[in-house]
Amino acid sequence: MRWHRLTAVIRKEFIQILRDPPSLVISLAMPVLMLLLFGYAVTTDVNNIALAVLDQDRQQPGRQLAAVLEQTGYFAPVYHVESLRELEGMLDSGRAKAGLVIPRGYARELRRGEEAQAQFLVDGSDPLIARTALSTAEITARVYSQKLLLRQLEASGGEAPRGPAVDLRTRAYYNPGLESMKFNVPGLIGLVLQNITIMLTAFALVRERERGTLEQLMVTPVRGGELMVGKLIPYILIAFVDVAFVLAVGTLWFGVPVRGSLPLLLGLALLFLVFALGLGILFSTVARTQLQAMQMAMAFILPSVLLSGFIFPREAMPDPIRWLGYAIPMTYFLEILRGIMLKGVGMAYLWRDIVPLTVFGVGVVGLAALRFRKQIE
Repeated sequence: MRWHRLTAVIRKEFIQILRDPPSLVISLAMPVLMLLLFGYAVTTDVNNIALAVLDQDRQQPGRQLAAVLEQTGYFAPVYHVESLRELEGMLDSGRAKAGLVIPRGYARELRRGEEAQAQFLVDGSDPLIARTALSTAEITARVYSQKLLLRQLEASGGEAPRGPAVDLRTRAYYNPGLESMKFNVPGLIGLVLQNITIMLTAFALVRERERGTLEQLMVTPVRGGELMVGKLIPYILIAFVDVAFVLAVGTLWFGVPVRGSLPLLLGLALLFLVFALGLGILFSTVARTQLQAMQMAMAFILPSVLLSGFIFPREAMPDPIRWLGYAIPMTYFLEILRGIMLKGVGMAYLWRDIVPLTVFGVGVVGLAALRFRKQIE
């Protein structure tokens, strides 16, 4: 091996690398980005579980039970509601992940030295959050109950108390068995649709440019808008067939039900597909090669997996990382998928996710159309 030939090859490779700044930036920035995302987002230590409290008794012992749960540090924010219907509505919409119901007569039973019942409800669509909420509530209620029993023992002059002071009854909504499969399958459906559609269209314009067929299209009477829509429609049809396939496999093979409206689910899936296809077209207008298009797609897909709540609960992430998740459309689509499939909710509870998803879709498709027109011109 001759040193001067080796150095010539090394110098040539460095020149090639420097001629491709986007790939160089992605190669250098990606490890740091991955470390930061994995460091903050990959955690199962769940806290910040939103709790809705329905206090029908409206006396000090009920407020004290809610306070001891809040003091654990696991439940925040805490909302106070006026009816069971309102509490269940907050669970349906995802604004609350758990609910505490203190019935009338709770304080009277404690004063009599009798067992006082309360109910703790959890949103079982995310088993990890539900298990954390249930175990925290049960342990906290047990410790609180023992303290009350000690007080009764001291007040009675040593007479043995009758039983547990507080009996906290628990119930999981939407997924009573807390099965992980029912949480994972809707998330996988969203992830598969996003990845396939972005990858399909990310190569569309770049491939035309590399093969030299883009110039041939530019000299035809076809206008820029017609060309873009004509390129998108086949991918929309393919993506919609993918939606049908993955839904069929998810429901028939894995047994995950669609409790809500199937037409609504398909319509909102189409909205998400329009965004994903538009993003793929946008990448293809920026990238010069198929490798760059692939790198851009991967740079978008990785944060989507980590920050959208697909695997790791967003409640476990630090606030800045959790807020960053709101900039990812997949976050809203997963809420829609799990809301319709597991909770059976409709537009009344999903509009908070539909509005930002629509804004992202219109914005990305509009930006892609502008860049596509510049490419053609």
